[in-house]
Amino acid sequence: MRDTDSTPREPMSKVDTAWLRMERPTNRMMITGVLMFAGPLDPARIKALLAERFLAFRRFRQKAVVGANGAWWETDADFDLDWHVRIAALPGPADKAGLEAFVSDLASSPLDLSKPLWQFHVVENYTAPDGRSGSVLVARIHHCYADGLALVQVLLSLTDTAPQPQAHAELAKTWLKRDRGSVLERLLEPMQGGLHKAVALGEKTWARLAQMMADPAIAAEFAHEGSEITRELAIALTLPDDPITALKGRLGVAKRVAWAEPLPLDEVKVLGKVLGCTVNDVLLACAAGALRGYLRDQGEDVDGLTIRATVPVNLRPLEHAKKLGNHFGLVFLDLPIGEPNPLRRLERVAACMRDLKGRRQAVVAFGLLAALGMAPAALQGPALELFSRKATAVATNVPGPQQPLFMAGVEVRELMFWVPQTGSIGLGLSILSYNGRVHFGVIGDGKRVKDPDAIVQRFDAEFEKLVLIALMEDWSEDFGAPDAAATLAKFAMDPADSAGTHA
Repeated sequence: MRDTDSTPREPMSKVDTAWLRMERPTNRMMITGVLMFAGPLDPARIKALLAERFLAFRRFRQKAVVGANGAWWETDADFDLDWHVRIAALPGPADKAGLEAFVSDLASSPLDLSKPLWQFHVVENYTAPDGRSGSVLVARIHHCYADGLALVQVLLSLTDTAPQPQAHAELAKTWLKRDRGSVLERLLEPMQGGLHKAVALGEKTWARLAQMMADPAIAAEFAHEGSEITRELAIALTLPDDPITALKGRLGVAKRVAWAEPLPLDEVKVLGKVLGCTVNDVLLACAAGALRGYLRDQGEDVDGLTIRATVPVNLRPLEHAKKLGNHFGLVFLDLPIGEPNPLRRLERVAACMRDLKGRRQAVVAFGLLAALGMAPAALQGPALELFSRKATAVATNVPGPQQPLFMAGVEVRELMFWVPQTGSIGLGLSILSYNGRVHFGVIGDGKRVKDPDAIVQRFDAEFEKLVLIALMEDWSEDFGAPDAAATLAKFAMDPADSAGTHA
C-alpha cells in the first residue's frame, strides 16, 4: 500500500494515461473533496499530517509527464509542500454560499502540470448554516493518480476515530466492514471474473473500437454475435444519444457546486426496507426527482423523458481501495425524470440497478479506458465524445465511515466530494454517507446548470414524498404506484405533476 522506492521515473498505466489525456478546459479531470470541521484547523498541523500520511504514498511526490509514446511518473526534484497546501479565507459573511463559490472557482481552475497534480486549501473561516464557526479543507487531486473511491479513502486515511491520533489504526476495521447494500458491492462480484480478460484484451479492444466507430453496421453485428466483452462494448456504442435538455449542450469553463443539508441515514434505510429496495435506489430516485423539478422550472417538457447517468463501479475489493491507480468501470443507469409518480420512479431505478447487477458492462468500460490509453490521440477524442453523448450526468455513491472522524484533533462535521465529468457531460451528482447522515451534492457546468442550489434544495422534498407514501399507505396490504399517486395527489404533489401522474 505504501511505497518508499525512490526510482525517479516509471511508466504510467494505460488506464491512468487515459484519464490524464481526458483533461479539457471544459472538464478538469480533478476529484474535488470538501471536509467541513467543527472548529479551527491549525495549518501547521495539517502540513505535518500530510507530510506523514499523504506523502507516505510515493506517487504524490511525482508529477505526470506526457510524451509522444505515452506518459510516465517522474519524481519532482523541486517538491515544495508549501506550494501544495494553501491558506485561504472566505470574503464577507463566510457562509455556505461563499464556500460554494470558493469551491466552484477551484473546481474550474487547472492544476499545474509542472508539479504533482494535487493541492489542499485550508479555509480558516467558515460559518455553517447552524451558525457554528469552523474551518474547511478543500482537496483537489487529479484523476490520473487514482479513482474516486481510492482517493476518498486516501483522504479519510488522514483522519482518526478519536481526537488523539493513536486511534488512527482503528479506521480500516470500522469503515471497511462489508456493506451488502452498496452499489459497489452489488455490482462488484459478478464482474471480477471478466476483469483480467478485459485488461488482457485491451490492445485488441481499441482496434475493434475504431472498426465499430467507422461502421455502425459492424457495431450492430457485434452487439448480437460478438464475444461477451465485444458484445457489451458494441451495445454501449449502439445506445442512442441521450435526449437534449438544458443539462446537455456546449460547455463553458466555469463549474458551479452546491450541496444539500444531509438526511438521516437510518431513515433512508428504513424507507428502503419498507419499499423493498436499497438505500442507493432511494437516493438515486430522489436525485432523478430533483432533476425533474429543476428542468420543469426551466420551462422544459420532461414528461416521458429518461436520461442516463454513468455510474463508476469499483472493480477491486473495498479493503484494497487505498491502493492508488484507477480500477473501476462505468455503467449506464437510467434516470426516469419523465415519471411524475415518485414510487414508480423508484421502482424503475431499482429495476435498472437489478438489471445492471448481472451485466459485464463495467468490465467493458474498464477495458475501454485501457484501450483509450493505448490508442492514438486522434482516436481518443472522438471515442470519448461518442460515449459522452450517451449520458447526461455522472453519478457517484460512496459509503463512508459511520462514526465521527477527526483530523489534526478537530472533528469532521460534513463531507462532500465530486468526481470529474468527461467529454461533453456537464453534470455530476454525488452521494456520500458519513456518521449516520447522507450528503448529496451537485457540480455542474456554468452554462448548463446556472443554479445547482435549485437542484439540491429539491432532494429533501423528494425524499419526504417517499416518506409520506410509506406513512400514509395501509401496510397490511401491498401497495404500489397507483396508491402512491392517489396519496400524493391529495396531500403533497405539485398540481402539474398530480395531473400527469399515472400508474
